[in-house]
Amino acid sequence: MTYLDIDVNLSRETKSMLQEVQKFSMEVMRPAGVKLDSYSSPEDVIAKGSALWEVFRRFRSLGLHLLQIPKGLGGMAEDLDPMAAILVTEQLGYADSGLTISMGVSCMPFNYAALFPIPEMKQMARDFCADKEGKMIGCWAITEPDHGTDWTLGGKDPKCGPSVKAVLKGDEYIVNGEKSAWVSNGTIATHAVLHVAIDPSRGMEGQGLAIIPLDLPGISRGKPLDKMGQRPLNQGSIIFQDARIPKKYMVIPNPDILKAMNGQGLAYVNGGMALVFAGLAKAAFDEAYRYSKSRIQGGKLIFEHQNVRLKLMKMFTAVEATRASARRMALYNRLNPMMPSVAHAVAAKCLSTETAFTVASEAMQIFGGYGLAKEFPIEKMFRDARASMIEDGVNEALAIKAAEFIG
Repeated sequence: MTYLDIDVNLSRETKSMLQEVQKFSMEVMRPAGVKLDSYSSPEDVIAKGSALWEVFRRFRSLGLHLLQIPKGLGGMAEDLDPMAAILVTEQLGYADSGLTISMGVSCMPFNYAALFPIPEMKQMARDFCADKEGKMIGCWAITEPDHGTDWTLGGKDPKCGPSVKAVLKGDEYIVNGEKSAWVSNGTIATHAVLHVAIDPSRGMEGQGLAIIPLDLPGISRGKPLDKMGQRPLNQGSIIFQDARIPKKYMVIPNPDILKAMNGQGLAYVNGGMALVFAGLAKAAFDEAYRYSKSRIQGGKLIFEHQNVRLKLMKMFTAVEATRASARRMALYNRLNPMMPSVAHAVAAKCLSTETAFTVASEAMQIFGGYGLAKEFPIEKMFRDARASMIEDGVNEALAIKAAEFIG
């Protein structure tokens, strides 16, 4: 750590775990992220032998995929200090935000599956817990080519409902439509949390939720998305053409239930994003601080210039406020999973992503011309941070929606 962390009351076990996570994140994730970012083609990121797969294997070998699954299914949720998973997520985001999102989303279908009293779901969660090689990879299939912000704002207008629709026929749902190229892990996932229209007449409020394997007939993938930031994060479309999904996989077939749970979903996803990008914000600050202590300009270290010191202190203040907000929110929501604070989760997501972008930009200014060079990690952090204010809900739309949950 470059500067003092003022955390208190962490158990010895949690501190030991965090040391292992820090070692993994900086010795495995950070260099892998830099390497994957350098590839000209997103196909190379997911190619056999790519560094991506070693990250998956090491992540699983440390048991980091078990943090939110009950012990009875092979997980370790009950054994953890409540702060442990929070600090792990922040540290992984410090190392590489794109890979952290990939690892986190890879767990999502199985974390959800563990919640349902359905034998197939419980077995899916058990199989995932036993997977130490990264063979089972999840994705969150929600965003569509014509519907991004619409998912956040919701609504009853049938003209603005999900494009992917499911029709029940006997013991199967027939699913047609396309999830967009922004689905994280979209072209490598083996399983998905799938949001789908069951009652199109109700617009976005007519959704059902399925947890499915993606090897079912009628499901295909698009090409990996080529994008500016978070290039180590695989993203791509999932296409449904008369796909047959067994009824047992539709874990929430009642749109009213899913509507009532909407706040939990917003809090869960945005809470995770807040922690990831609080980590990136700190990483960007650390890079700038270290550089200011080594770069000489005007005959002295640039740290000795008052304007640089002032800039660094403003960055430090913003980062620490952001980390404190994200941790406070995440701890409350972890201890209150059925009644999380959506407003605090979205506020923390917006604050963390905007702070990460601002601090990365200021760090580039301190680096000067070298901040634009790929020799240093700051230009990658800047690109990664810029994506965060759009993904998992554009910040402006999230704020509009979350205002409903303040009171």
